[in-house]
Amino acid sequence: MATKLKDVNDWRSQPSPKWPEPELRGHRIPGYRYHSEDFWKQEWETMWTKVWLLVGRAPEIPEPGDYQMEEIGPESFLMVRQQDGSIRSFYNVCQHRGARLIFNDIGTVDSFTCPYHGWRWEIDGTLTFALDPEDFPEGDPCGKLTLEEVKCEEFAGFIWINMDPEAVTLKEYLGPIWDDWNAYGFDSWKRYQAMRVRAPINWKVVLDNFNESYHLPAVHPESDTSIEENYKWTQFDLSEEGHNRMIMKAGLPSNSLRDKNVPLLREPLISTLKAWGLDPAEFEGREYETREAIQQAKREVGKQKGYTHYENLRDDQLTDAYHYTIFPNFAVTAWADGFHFLRAIPHPTDPTKCIFDNWWYASQPEGETAPVFTAGGPVDRDAEVDLDVFDYGEKSLGFAIDQDMGVTAGQQLGFRSRGFNGVYLSGQERRIRRYHEVIDDYIEGRRPQKG
Repeated sequence: MATKLKDVNDWRSQPSPKWPEPELRGHRIPGYRYHSEDFWKQEWETMWTKVWLLVGRAPEIPEPGDYQMEEIGPESFLMVRQQDGSIRSFYNVCQHRGARLIFNDIGTVDSFTCPYHGWRWEIDGTLTFALDPEDFPEGDPCGKLTLEEVKCEEFAGFIWINMDPEAVTLKEYLGPIWDDWNAYGFDSWKRYQAMRVRAPINWKVVLDNFNESYHLPAVHPESDTSIEENYKWTQFDLSEEGHNRMIMKAGLPSNSLRDKNVPLLREPLISTLKAWGLDPAEFEGREYETREAIQQAKREVGKQKGYTHYENLRDDQLTDAYHYTIFPNFAVTAWADGFHFLRAIPHPTDPTKCIFDNWWYASQPEGETAPVFTAGGPVDRDAEVDLDVFDYGEKSLGFAIDQDMGVTAGQQLGFRSRGFNGVYLSGQERRIRRYHEVIDDYIEGRRPQKG
């Protein structure tokens, strides 16, 4: 397939514009931030209770009474589909004497009944039954008490909550991510991998790792076969709202291979070419033209294969890794057809531990039957994937994430050393510095949002 010239009048042929960047103040990021109980308490009270958190998946609770339960640190939340089709969120706690109402991750109810004294709460949070209502000196609690509600919005098919009653809207909070994600149509994408591991690392260790690509040559040396991992060809963006983006060219060998005596066309690039009707043999001697050829092939045949969302994506998005870190605890690599979901949830009491979610979502083109290739391997397209929960070391998280977890578990130990004097960051690691500055903004009572 001959490579066509790009239409410069088509916005899709242009690279994604840079985000307006805030000025960095500088931060040494000392080790105590990753293990201090006092610092953990500051984070919780001043930051976690003020930010928008991704906590559920809207299509998974389609009918009234369907709910999901999510634990974030010491809190537990219910997200419940209402009779009018909306979703509302409540703290998972009975207003009688503090018992938790639900311990299942997902389910369907007509109402929530407290397991302790049988009080019945409707899905809209109202109390409709309390035993012996005449025996309360303050009067019948029915009609007086409701479940404590939490701000709740839907976006990209996910459910987001904010414990702060005065919080800005989710759209204001996400800033430029809102428009970026709308193009993909994530609302209809389906989950094909769901691993949750109890990890011996602070939640920030996870986000630091996914806020830089500097570690790729050492930790993921095999990535150079189909991703340009060098910072000189990578776009790094910091948002004023506190979130970050990294755009890595993919669908071609890394420039680092040019002077090495190795084949330039290798897996998984060979399989990608074949999947889009391209003959790898035609690119012998012009291996760095594969990226644009794949983009062109996707443009020409994507729609007829059911990939209708390609019309809304830039050419670069058809091949490249658009990696986002959404403050405070969510990292995503968005591919044209895959959404690598990486979330770190703080442990309720121990700052040296977290819950780490390694999930994968994929688009649902009509008529497509080929397996979905996730970070953990291929999965049948019609598969229904349940959440798999385990302790770190019990089983594999997938080749690349195992590599990440191996080095970050050792890093957590190093943060306790009196010989560690704070980080010494490269320019390409400035997203880490920005992340910690935003944490400090919250602790000190400031907000990173514009205006």
